Amino acid sequence: MSERGAAAKEAILAAGGFVKERFGSRLGGAIVSKGPNDFVTEVDTRSEAMIKEKLASRVPGIPFLAEESARAQRSDTFWIIDPLDGTTNFIHGYPSVGVSIALMERGEIVLGCVYDPLRGELFEAELGLGATLNGKRIAVSGASSLAESLLGTGFPFSVSQYIDSYLAAFKDLFLACRDIRRAGAAVLDLCDVAAGRLDGFWELYLKPWDMAAGSLIVREAGGRVSDFFGAPGFLEEGHIVAASPAIFEEIVGVTSRHFDRRAIAHLGFKMRQ
Repeated sequence: MSERGAAAKEAILAAGGFVKERFGSRLGGAIVSKGPNDFVTEVDTRSEAMIKEKLASRVPGIPFLAEESARAQRSDTFWIIDPLDGTTNFIHGYPSVGVSIALMERGEIVLGCVYDPLRGELFEAELGLGATLNGKRIAVSGASSLAESLLGTGFPFSVSQYIDSYLAAFKDLFLACRDIRRAGAAVLDLCDVAAGRLDGFWELYLKPWDMAAGSLIVREAGGRVSDFFGAPGFLEEGHIVAASPAIFEEIVGVTSRHFDRRAIAHLGFKMRQ
């Protein structure tokens, strides 16, 4: 493990321990609405501060792009942090929450860590070195068709104006696959694809911190990742498809058919100024 990988692991385990300690205890603090169905708690902000402090002490000088203090970066190298994905789940005591740390270098994600503190599962990947779960190598499922596939997704609650397009895509994939799951934490959904638990995943209106670490973990586990149209710019476009190679094109065929690229272009987030 690289020095930066070790720093990310230390930071994510510490923040995840804090999230687990507060989960279900009604100690999440005040709930603030950032927008329609988009919330932040004291646990989000304290987890983010903890991660930043630990990373800065171990590998100083690298700036941050983080969910609760999001602003575009000028640097070629920066951390991308989601201190608590699944905040709505956390608020309601639904056990699907994750913490995510990625490192971007010259436009490419080179390191990713995702931690599920409630199950004690740590997913890690570094570019070109494969992906692991609690230190053991993982791989995507190798599903050969949608008919034998279990898919994951997330509903676009914050952009409900696209619900008709989303439901049309959902219907096509629902009728073609074995079943669909919706757990509410994209960072974990992507890792479930990497671990072969899900065969594919798609979601609209995500931010870079929702996708960065998980996308590298999927790719290093042998999967494919793109935006809804098969293009590589998903981190800034705000929509993603991740899947085992054999079913990837089928899912992209559905998402590209039901969404208009220009109509959803404004949902993205520019990571660099």
